[in-house]
Amino acid sequence: MTVIELGPSYASLDDTDLEEAGAVLLSEAATADPPLLVLDMSQTEFIGSTFIELLVRAWKRIRQRGGHMVVCGLRPFCAELLAITHLAALWDTYPTREEAATAILTHAEGRR
Repeated sequence: MTVIELGPSYASLDDTDLEEAGAVLLSEAATADPPLLVLDMSQTEFIGSTFIELLVRAWKRIRQRGGHMVVCGLRPFCAELLAITHLAALWDTYPTREEAATAILTHAEGRR
């Protein structure tokens, strides 16, 4: 299982931050072994459409590899944005990293 934590520098994801975050996120989605990805957004207060596109692209890469991606620690604005765009249905969300890690490992065990 791979955990990507967007730290305080990602509190508001602008173009420069997006480039860096996108490179890490897409690389991990393509190479994580096993293909289980937890994205911890507990310190991220704002996301825009470009970052949402990155999330969808990472999710697709993980799924193509037979893996699973979950998101945890969504702040209210981010959670609301994913809900109103109906993208929250693509991946499971959890309040904490611990809950997300337990759930993704349980999911992986259930698929064996």
